[in-house]
Amino acid sequence: MKDRLYKSGENKMLCGICGGIGEYLGIDPTLIRLGWVLFCAIGGSGFLAYVIAAIIIPERPEY
Repeated sequence: MKDRLYKSGENKMLCGICGGIGEYLGIDPTLIRLGWVLFCAIGGSGFLAYVIAAIIIPERPEY
């Protein structure tokens, strides 16, 4: 079964988006956060993308 993308509950700063993407891809979430900052600085659309991701990406279910 393939892993799904979820917000991180453990490695989060705001909503857990970057931590969840880092866990999904198997890389350090700090690199994802730096990418988001660059994405925001270049065109400003990174903030909008973060808000959309915060709405779309579900929380990790508790088992």
